[in-house]
Amino acid sequence: MQRVAFKMHLLPGKTQEYKTRHDQIWPELVTLLKQSGIGDYYIYLDEETNMLFGTYLTTDLNTINKLPESPVMQKWWQYMADIMESNSDHSPKSAPLQEMFYLA
Repeated sequence: MQRVAFKMHLLPGKTQEYKTRHDQIWPELVTLLKQSGIGDYYIYLDEETNMLFGTYLTTDLNTINKLPESPVMQKWWQYMADIMESNSDHSPKSAPLQEMFYLA
């Protein structure tokens, strides 16, 4: 398993909407993520900066890199684009984070 961490930026005033949408995550998106080898997935919010911090475990980074091609993923990005910083293809603007310490 490989650990992946990243950050994204939530637009001001959109905290509750972000939480609501994730509480009601589409079953087909959950299936896609799990079939892609993603597990133990968490997203945290720093309320002072509106920065989202995500982390998950994956069995295969090559499969993860193919997720943007999925129609379900593209539809989710469009759905979320109005509440977070997004790229022109509606994918969230995100940056990978470098692991600095791990304690098992």
